[in-house]
Amino acid sequence: MFAANEGICCDVYIPSGQIAPGKLSQAYQFGAQIIEVDGNFDDALKQSLDDAKNHSGYTVNSVNPFRIEGQKTIPYRALEYLKWESPDWIVYPGGALGNTSSCGKALMELHQWGWIKKIPRIAVINSEGASTLSDLYNGKFEGEELRWNKGNTNTELIARYYDHLDKEGIRPKTKATAIQIGRPANILKGLRALEFTNGVATTVSDSEMLDGMSVVGLNGFDCEMASGASVVGIKKLINEEIIKKDDVVVGILTGRQKDAMLPVEYHSNPKNKFAIPPKN
Repeated sequence: MFAANEGICCDVYIPSGQIAPGKLSQAYQFGAQIIEVDGNFDDALKQSLDDAKNHSGYTVNSVNPFRIEGQKTIPYRALEYLKWESPDWIVYPGGALGNTSSCGKALMELHQWGWIKKIPRIAVINSEGASTLSDLYNGKFEGEELRWNKGNTNTELIARYYDHLDKEGIRPKTKATAIQIGRPANILKGLRALEFTNGVATTVSDSEMLDGMSVVGLNGFDCEMASGASVVGIKKLINEEIIKKDDVVVGILTGRQKDAMLPVEYHSNPKNKFAIPPKN
């Protein structure tokens, strides 16, 4: 939309056949040049970065520092609503980890400035089918728990994990396309945010995310499937007694619904937990 207003050429890189129709239609509506990449979101990002470097382009994806600065307004608004009394937890879906990184940066700065005294803990909720951060953070690969470690991150462990994915032919797979990411562009910044906040990472299934998405809708709000991860992630962490029942928790919904058929399919199936199927 911005490019159309300013007369700027805009290329939008998408993984072929792996993007919510609502996102795709917005790109077409405003005259973007769609570039379909044979692969997933990680492959699309890599090609976009290569092309921007070689053809004088400017990248506005998660690696763009101005985007990270803009995303800091999410915790600002949450804290403003809470009258600057820090919650115990801020919970995000985990994909490229831009939101996680920006939240961590915001909390670091607010604490340094004295605006908040207590630091909320960040919880990142991955999809089971795209669980890079959770796997590495919780030591599920080679038994070592990946940490920021004051900037001395074991990046070799990350590289070996990615090699493992390639050798085994493991690709991120989830209907929550917004977090269908196997190589988070901001993994190091995300680790820094988790270290500063004593955060956690975990996973939820596609069916759980759909339940979470539906619960949000039944309470009068709108969100996409990936945002359902926040809701069911909170439930999981409460059940595991990581989040205490009297903790103040802010769950972030990072996007509105962009795939109209997901709610239709969910509610058309009476076997789904919160389904309201049509009557004959």
